[in-house]
Amino acid sequence: MYPTIKLGKINTSKIELIDITKAWLAISLAFALVYSGASLLGGDVVKIFSVNFLLIFLVSLFTAGLGFLLHELAHKFSAQHYGCTAEFRAFDQMLYLAVGLAALVGFIFAAPGAVMISGMVTRKENGIISLAGPLTNYVIALIFYGLNYLVPTLGFIFLTGFTINLWLGLFNLIPFGNFDGIKIFHWSTPLWLGMVVFGLGFMFGI
Repeated sequence: MYPTIKLGKINTSKIELIDITKAWLAISLAFALVYSGASLLGGDVVKIFSVNFLLIFLVSLFTAGLGFLLHELAHKFSAQHYGCTAEFRAFDQMLYLAVGLAALVGFIFAAPGAVMISGMVTRKENGIISLAGPLTNYVIALIFYGLNYLVPTLGFIFLTGFTINLWLGLFNLIPFGNFDGIKIFHWSTPLWLGMVVFGLGFMFGI
């Protein structure tokens, strides 16, 4: 066990803070590569040396970074609510894959790691813990969408935040492997389907 660090009411550790930081940077870089169009397949990888890429990376740190952080914290707090211990761990191979795919073909594979949970939970509790992450991304997406109308001069930032968080929410609803979607699906298939329809509706209907 790593020594516990208290940040207000949050219990964390040095390794968790390191893993969250590197996952935050990797996911932000992947989204910046995609949004800037800097891919090897497209022959535009030199765009990473531009001022525009730096600006997009900073926007990604805020929009994708915020979505990633709050997604994982939602899992962490939900698990702790049910008496479990929970800490985020990065999957280094997945971080390389996320950045590599973004740089090669301009596709985001957003699975940088997971909150590792220790404790006994029911199927419903496990479903709720899993639901907390994508639901948080949906809420953040809607907030960014509303801010776009309130402060249109910052529309690029807010619409980027809207799209990224909607994508993060939908991506994590994939119903297989270790994704949130499979646990939600096993707990409540109608709720899982409603989440998918809602996300796709906003993604392609707006």
